[in-house]
Amino acid sequence: MSETPTSDGRPDTAADAQPDVPYALQYPCGAPPAPGMVQEVAPGVLWLRMPLPFALNHINLWAVADEDAQGPGWAIVDTGTKTAEVLAAWRQLIAADGPLAATPQGARITRILCTHMHPDHVGMAGWLTRKFQCRLWMTRLEYLTCRTLTADTGREAPDDAIRFYQQAGWPEEAIDIYRARFGGFGKYLHALPDSFRRLVDGERFAIGAHGWRVIVGRGHSPEHACLVCDDLGVMISGDQVLPRISSNVSVFPTEPDADPLADWIASIEHLRATLGDGLLVLPAHGDPFRGLHARLDRLAGGHEKGLIRLRRSLADSPKRAIDVFGALFARPIDSKGELLGMATGESLAHINHLLARGEASFETGPDGVRRYRMVA
Repeated sequence: MSETPTSDGRPDTAADAQPDVPYALQYPCGAPPAPGMVQEVAPGVLWLRMPLPFALNHINLWAVADEDAQGPGWAIVDTGTKTAEVLAAWRQLIAADGPLAATPQGARITRILCTHMHPDHVGMAGWLTRKFQCRLWMTRLEYLTCRTLTADTGREAPDDAIRFYQQAGWPEEAIDIYRARFGGFGKYLHALPDSFRRLVDGERFAIGAHGWRVIVGRGHSPEHACLVCDDLGVMISGDQVLPRISSNVSVFPTEPDADPLADWIASIEHLRATLGDGLLVLPAHGDPFRGLHARLDRLAGGHEKGLIRLRRSLADSPKRAIDVFGALFARPIDSKGELLGMATGESLAHINHLLARGEASFETGPDGVRRYRMVA
């Protein structure tokens, strides 16, 4: 029961809007490369940037020097959306005289690794794997979830999804917009290959001359793969750790009772306990940075502050999900705008977290809308 995604960033929070200078983040890699160009950020690791047709207007991709029995090439991490602009950039990158040229005929791509299943990350994976006859590497839940959401393409919005947003307090006009937009998940991605190579939390494998390991995070997506190379001192973080925005952590109609915020908080704690602070973090959005532990602390603190404000709001009087936006987000949320779905999902993630902890409860009124309050 998908919506057409507009970006991976959550609506701005008051915490995220503050300057990051006091939090010791450093950006050592300079200006980003233009689409179709590359910039080396570590030996054999290239930074690519692609445009996005959303409010969040770019995604970073990564090319890692690789070699197999057929010779040298590039392993690609994340792929961009299926748009004309991204296709043009990829054609420039893989041309015979392009930045990824590894043979006289042009580029050779050895494998595609996708951190997770959102279209800006996996959108061109099908095109690239077919063009280069290479494998898609992905965690199982991300691959299967992507296939499931793609199957919604062209469907009418299910009754369960309509009921979910009605319970949250959406007005009828917003429901009508949701109906019109529903089933658009597959708009920005080529069909995935029919098989994949599974990435598993904790596994280690080589890309070219260096060893890499997988660390799975949860909350933003079901089984998000981060890739760490201790030899090079880099971490490809996807959307699990971003320098200037916090990834959307949402409840969706397919699992209305989920507690993804608990998964997100646990993942932040796991990353902080597992990874050293000296890594160069290569995020999907924003610029490469150093200061991983400071950023993880800030992400965790931002959600905790949001929960404190939410508790105060629900203690004041019973609230619908759409009534708590002011407690969680720094910008106003238009009831007809593209942020409404993400803001609702994020609000329900915080509400469900309080429900799971036994701190809040709800009643469903005769209008079918749920109203939440703190437990006395």
